[in-house]
Order: sequence, then C-alpha cells, then structure tokens
Amino acid sequence: MNPSVVREYGKINASPTKEFFVSMLTRDISLEDAILDLLDNCIDGILRNKLAGTGGEGAYQNYYSQIVIESDYFSISDNCGGIPWSQRNYAFRMGRPTAVVPDELATVGVYGIGMKRAIFKMGRECSIQTRNREDSYRVDIDDAWLMEEDNWQLTTKPSELESKEEGTTIVIRKLLPGVAEEFYKRGDSFRASLSKAIETHYSAIIEKGFNISINKVSIKPNPVKLAFAQDASTKGIRPYILSIDDYDGVAIFMAVGFTRPIPDENEGRDAIENPKYDSDHAGWTIVCNDRVVLYCDKSEKTGWGVGGVPRYHPQFIAISGIVEFVSTDSRKLPTVTTKRGLDMGSSLYLQIRDKMIEAMKMFTNFTNSWKKDTNGVRRQIKEAPLLSLSQLKAYSKENKKEFRSLRRAIRGAYLKPDLPTPEKHHCSMRQISFYKPVDQIATVSNYLFGKNDHGPSEVGEKCFNNILEETKSR
Repeated sequence: MNPSVVREYGKINASPTKEFFVSMLTRDISLEDAILDLLDNCIDGILRNKLAGTGGEGAYQNYYSQIVIESDYFSISDNCGGIPWSQRNYAFRMGRPTAVVPDELATVGVYGIGMKRAIFKMGRECSIQTRNREDSYRVDIDDAWLMEEDNWQLTTKPSELESKEEGTTIVIRKLLPGVAEEFYKRGDSFRASLSKAIETHYSAIIEKGFNISINKVSIKPNPVKLAFAQDASTKGIRPYILSIDDYDGVAIFMAVGFTRPIPDENEGRDAIENPKYDSDHAGWTIVCNDRVVLYCDKSEKTGWGVGGVPRYHPQFIAISGIVEFVSTDSRKLPTVTTKRGLDMGSSLYLQIRDKMIEAMKMFTNFTNSWKKDTNGVRRQIKEAPLLSLSQLKAYSKENKKEFRSLRRAIRGAYLKPDLPTPEKHHCSMRQISFYKPVDQIATVSNYLFGKNDHGPSEVGEKCFNNILEETKSR
C-alpha cells in the first residue's frame, strides 16, 4: 500500500438496532415494575393535565386505573386526562428529547421510557388509544414495525374508543412466552403479588381517592400510621417529626414512632418464630411524589445498624418511620431509574438519613428501657390515635407553635416528643428464659393444651405454674 495515497472513507452507521434497544431497555426491570410504570403514567397524566395536585385527602378522587390480566393479553385503562397531541414526542419517543423542557410537576418520570419499556417487557403487539380534550387518536406497534430498522416513525389514526372520558387505554397482545406463562400458570398468585405491590407503593395515592383495580377487584391501601397522643402538655406517645419546606427545590417530611404496642421481652423473642408477631409496617418507608419507593425497610439503607442504631431485631417490631420527598423536578428525587428504589449516592438522602438515625435512636432506646415492664406503656401506645402521613402533615401545619426551628445545614422545623420514662423501683420479679427446639416446644404444647400451636412463653409459663402447684401441694 502506497503511504502517500490518502484514502477517502465514508461514514459509519452507529445508530442502535431496534432489537438491541428493546432487549436492553427491558433487561433490568421486573414484570411487576413494568406494570407499575404504567400506573405511574396514569398518575402523571392527572398532574400534567392539571386535573389534581399532590395535596391532602381527596386529591385524586373520581380518578381510576383499571388493569385486566388474562392469559393472552394485558390491558390498562384510565380516565386520567389522556395524552395531549403536544406531548406525543415525549410519550412515544424512546427517551426524552433534549428539546423537551421538564414539567414543573410533582411526577416521578425522568427519562421518558416507562410506557415503552412496559410494552416491550410484555409483548410484541400493542394498541394505544387516547382521548384528551379535542384530541382523540390511536397508535399501533407490531412485529412489522419492530423489524424495520430504519423506520422509527409510528402511524396514528383516529381513536375507536367508545368512552367519552378523557383517558388512555393500552392493550398488549402477542405476549412473550415467559409473560404468557406467568399470566396463565401463575395467574392468581401473580395477581395477588401485584396487588400487594400496588397496595404498598400506591398507598398514599389510593388514600387520596385514586381507584386501582385488577380484573374488577379494587385494591385497598396499606398505609403506615403512627401513634400520636393528642395531649401535648404531658409525657405521652408521639412520633418525632421533621418538616422542611424547601431544600434545593425539594420539600421533605419525616416522622418516626410507634405503629403498635411494643413487645415485652418474651414477645420480642417469640416474634422470630411465631407468625402472629408480624413485621408489617416495621422499619422505614420512603415516598417520592406520592409513590412509595422503599417499603418498611429494615436495613442499613435506612440507618438500621448505623451510627449507634442497633441492627433491626423483632424487639423493635413496633417502630416505624416514613419520609416523604416532593419536588416539581423529579431529577432531584433520590430514586433509581425503576422509580422503586433509593439512589444511595444522593447527597440529599444521605443528609436526611442522618436525621432518621438521630430520631430512631430515641425509639430504640425507649424500647430497651421499657422491655422489662411494658404493661403501662403498651396501654398508652394502644390508646393513642393512629395518624396517617397526610394527617401528620396536616397536624404539623396547624400546630406550628409546638415545633422548634432546625438551624443547621438543612433548615426546617421539628417536633421532639417528651416520651414517658419507666419508674425506678425494686422489683421482686425475675425473668426465666431458655431455648429449646421448636418441635419439642410443640410436643409439650400439645401435652399441656391439647394443641401444638401455643407460643414458647405460654408453654414455659404453664410448665413453671404446674411444677409450682406440685411443690405447694407437698
């Protein structure tokens, strides 16, 4: 080859293939999360069409999303305002165009891939019909379009929706083999699992009036509620509350306290093996723009086992906390791309976690101090009204005089409860505790009670009382 001859080279096509784009887009998301992405779009539709806000109770009243899961198709319909024609490029393009200015709305969508990712996760044929005020159109995606590498255009035509409500209906057919098997062979269990995910991740939104149903069965919310004694003049059971109106465009609300009476020492140990001591609502729940991104976490992510807080143990089963982040710029929220996980690299979240740790110590220390004499404090917790997140926020707004100012790197207001302390007195009682194999406990339980399902503490106490009676009768 003559080095003096300069060869002309053409351009190289470096655009992604549709097959690669679709496979990479759907690889790291579960089927459940894909469906939850579609629900997120319903909520975002309400906000984008300015039909409701993220305010108090009733903010989403009269709006719904109806999911249908069958062995050969999936559909989701809503009355959440539809997709305006002006939003078509954002809604249907694979990713958010750089020219699109982010909405100043409290949504969770950042990258513009949720609906497309959900569709390709489930099937290869889809119809999307939407009605928004004067716009009513339909978009179809099928195998032929997926095979055309150079064609990224989607054809539209007038919608065939019979309903006059403003909303969107998505029907996905030609389900992928794994999805079809999930819907057919595990239909009931999959729907139950999805229902559980929805009742936790959307508990705040359902509480505010939004109706979500799967095959015509409406889902009930499962919100975290904290015991809150109403009399502020005496020592009583109340949560620690932190309220920050604005930190770099994000409003933050945090509360931690008791969601149920604390267990005594025996119950704390029994909770390890006895299912009646469930851990529902124990741990921390993180909410971003009304969506739960982490539910009842008991790991280092939320401060358990960090900074002087003990690792989670069943004796702390009554402690629950909730943190809410609200922003009109969803990029500032501490979430990952699936929108159902925490970005542990977020400096905002790490600063708030320090406050979570500081507040949580109050309640772990309190639990430890009362575990040998819980009767009085258990009654106080049981009698204190349980308040939801929206009720706690309303209380903090209406009773600002009870709050102190936080004047550190993060500025806000906080309520530090004056919790009751156990009386110091001589106690003639002593605890007896020991460990025995579960099958042996069941055998003794059956002998003593005629049933093998009594807890270890009941079995142990009965054994002691029987022997005590024998010694007295001698």
